[in-house]
Amino acid sequence: MSTDAAGRIRSWTLEPSVPRFVPPPGAVDAHCHVFGPADRFPFSPLAKYHPQDAGPEMLFALRDQLGFARNVIVQASCHGTDNAATLDAIARSNGLARGVAVVDPAISAADLQALHAGGIRGIRFNFLKRLVDNAPKDKFLEVASRLPAGWHVVVYFEADILEEMRPFLAAIPVPIVIDHMGRPDVTQGPDGADLRAFRTLLDSRDDIWFKATCPDRLSPQGEPYDDFVAAVAPLVADYQDRVLWGTDWPHPNMERRIPDDGGLVDVIPRIAPTAALQHKLLVANPMRLYWPEIEQAKPA
Repeated sequence: MSTDAAGRIRSWTLEPSVPRFVPPPGAVDAHCHVFGPADRFPFSPLAKYHPQDAGPEMLFALRDQLGFARNVIVQASCHGTDNAATLDAIARSNGLARGVAVVDPAISAADLQALHAGGIRGIRFNFLKRLVDNAPKDKFLEVASRLPAGWHVVVYFEADILEEMRPFLAAIPVPIVIDHMGRPDVTQGPDGADLRAFRTLLDSRDDIWFKATCPDRLSPQGEPYDDFVAAVAPLVADYQDRVLWGTDWPHPNMERRIPDDGGLVDVIPRIAPTAALQHKLLVANPMRLYWPEIEQAKPA
C-alpha cells in the first residue's frame, strides 16, 4: 500500500498496461473520478477516505494511453457536495469531458444552471453506508424534480437493498443510470438471483441505464475476470441501447487490490464481442446521454 507524506492512499497502478483491445474512434470512458489536488480542492469533512491526488492531467494521460477520446467524470464521495475539482477537470478537458455532480438537495435553480454551464449533466445519489452517512430519499426526489432539461440521476447501491429501493427508483422523474449494475454477486452467474432482480428493474422502465463496470470490484476470482464476463455479457447483449462502460479510475478504496486499467479495457470485447455492440457501449450510448447536441447535429 502506497501512502504520501499526509498518509493518503494510492489506489491506482503507476504503470497501467497498454490494452490489446483498441476502442472505436470517439470512445467514452463514462465512469471515472478525480481526487484533488487536495491543496486546491480539499476533501469533505465527512469524507470516509482520503486518497492521494489524482488530478485531470493524470486522468487525460490515461485516457490517451487506453485509446479513449472522452471522459465522464463522476463526483467522488470524498469531495462531498463541493464539485469544484470535477468542474476544474471538465474545464481543462477542451470539451472532451462532462460530469455528474453530488449536490445538497436544497441547491438553488441558479446553482444547478451554473453546474450545467460547467458541463454537468446529472447528479448522483449514493446509498453505500460505508461511504455516506445520510441518503434522504424524499429530499433526493425533490431535487430530481428540479433538474435542468436533459439531466439524469445516477444511483449507487448494492444488490442487497434493491427491493427496498424499487419504490424510490420508480418515483424518480428523469432517466436513471445505475452504477456498477447495483453491485450484483457475479458468482451466481447470469441467471442468479441478483441479476434476475436487476433485469426486472430494467424491464420496469425503458429509461433505466446501467454501467457494465468494475470487474475488479465485483469478481472474487480477479483477473482475467471470467466470472464477471460470464454474468455480465448476456446483460449487455440484452440491453445494448442502455449500457455504458468506464474504468472507475482512480479506483476509490481499491488500494489492497489495485487493478490494471489496460486489463480492464481488455474485458470490453469479452462482454461486447461485436463491433456494433462495442460502438453502442463506448460511443453511441454515452454520446446520446452526455453530448446529445453532437448526436443530434449528425446528418440522418
